Amino acid sequence: MPFDKDLLERLMEFNAKHSPKFTLYVDGKTYPVASTSITNSPVPVNEPTTRGGVYFSDKFAYKMKCVVEDLSVIPLLTKKMLGPNTEFGKLKITTSIESDGKSVPIEIFTNLTNSVQTPNSIELGMIIVHLDSA
Repeated sequence: MPFDKDLLERLMEFNAKHSPKFTLYVDGKTYPVASTSITNSPVPVNEPTTRGGVYFSDKFAYKMKCVVEDLSVIPLLTKKMLGPNTEFGKLKITTSIESDGKSVPIEIFTNLTNSVQTPNSIELGMIIVHLDSA
């Protein structure tokens, strides 16, 4: 995977214990994230493969679910999800964790795989494709 797994494991642990604030960036706009979960779970493929000729998928992936309560983001997401269009843009999400008494800013880049809309929010299902400490 093209990212620091140790940093991702620290982010997952910090997120489980402290619920840090996450911010979603789409087309130059920012959206606060109400809740976030990050897991390492199986993907429905039997072997590593390129999915739809667009992105690579291993047998396991780090998945992220985020709930955004600002529904004005919805029209911007159609350009990011594979399906209605041929583009598959990455979403950028930022946060910071505390490590060794210091704040460590993190940038997470994801592919949007699905979304579920409710009257008050939208839940985004994503696969983490890149992670950096900023």
